[in-house]
Amino acid sequence: MSHSPQALIPDAGSPNVLLVGVDLGLPDFDGELNELGLLAQSAGYQVVDRLACKRKAPDPALFVGTGKAQEILDLAHAQGATEVLFDQALSPAQQRNLERFMGMPVNDRTLLILEIFAQRARSHEGKLQVELARLQYLSTRLVRRWSHLERQRGGVGHRGGPGETQIELDRRMIGEAIKRTRTRLEQVKRQRQTQRRRRERTGTFKVSLVGYTNAGKSSLFNALVKAKAYAADQLFATLDTTTRQMYLAEAQASISISDTVGFIRDLPHGLVEAFSATLLESVEADLLLHVVDASSNRVPEQMAEVQSVLHEIGADTVPQVVVFNKLDAIEPSRRPSVWHDTLEVEGEILERVWVSALQSKGLDVLRHVIAQHMSQSDENHSSISSLSTSTHF
Repeated sequence: MSHSPQALIPDAGSPNVLLVGVDLGLPDFDGELNELGLLAQSAGYQVVDRLACKRKAPDPALFVGTGKAQEILDLAHAQGATEVLFDQALSPAQQRNLERFMGMPVNDRTLLILEIFAQRARSHEGKLQVELARLQYLSTRLVRRWSHLERQRGGVGHRGGPGETQIELDRRMIGEAIKRTRTRLEQVKRQRQTQRRRRERTGTFKVSLVGYTNAGKSSLFNALVKAKAYAADQLFATLDTTTRQMYLAEAQASISISDTVGFIRDLPHGLVEAFSATLLESVEADLLLHVVDASSNRVPEQMAEVQSVLHEIGADTVPQVVVFNKLDAIEPSRRPSVWHDTLEVEGEILERVWVSALQSKGLDVLRHVIAQHMSQSDENHSSISSLSTSTHF
């Protein structure tokens, strides 16, 4: 087991958290816990120390076993941590047992991402999606986690049937809340579909920006359309889809371009499901711009995560251009000699454009590539239209 040699100085007012990562032999293990640290900071935590250990398999009761749990507790006390945060997903039983063992809150990566989403959602749809994911997560945490939920309720003056336990009542109430939120989200989804049909009737070419969180999608979006969408050097700065019309001089036509929520490793499936309405912007796009942080040392892993989610939501068949952003953050000796080349992604050769959204470099090349895809799309639609009108039975 190892931990950082120097702890960070706690910031008064912020919850002090100890980060814990468990290497289970998986290829995507982040030994330095860098991404978890960024997530914690984005959620408003103060990271006081980091600790990593190895296991062949999770311990069913405490995830890390009793001995390691004691080491974590000792380090937490020594560094003044008030909460422990695991980089892996904990089962409800493991979370409950760890909290009882350590006498402090113990949470996992999933809850952390949900907290960030809850803080950043601005639109009515975004808030509904976060609420649905939060309720789904909470429903799995009700299994004997809190002792007060085990008290029996019922009888005169109490809601619920005779002998109904508090946990059963809470589970039923959460189930009802999930149904209500789903219904409201379906209404929003229908409204979005109506808006998309209006755009389709105008024949607008639709471009959607996708990519790993903090790859610079919003910065690129702002640079292309000269908008003022919120952009910051933090994880999940943008949660709500923003769509703008953009005049593409190279094609002498207007296009629709959308900035979507970023993806991340181990994105909770509940969030993928909850954000399906927003992600439909990607599914129904004519072209995806897969934005990549070219300065990251985890480019292959991050690209694979994005491709995995695109497969999951059914957007893997949409034409795709890879945009390697943050060229300004790359050492001059490692910068490419050309702005436009190709890259093999999952056995398919895709076009790649190198840009710096911050410095507005390479954007003319990217606009030219978008115009080419728009032209090809128009040709394909014309061919299909011609075929359908000339075919006789």
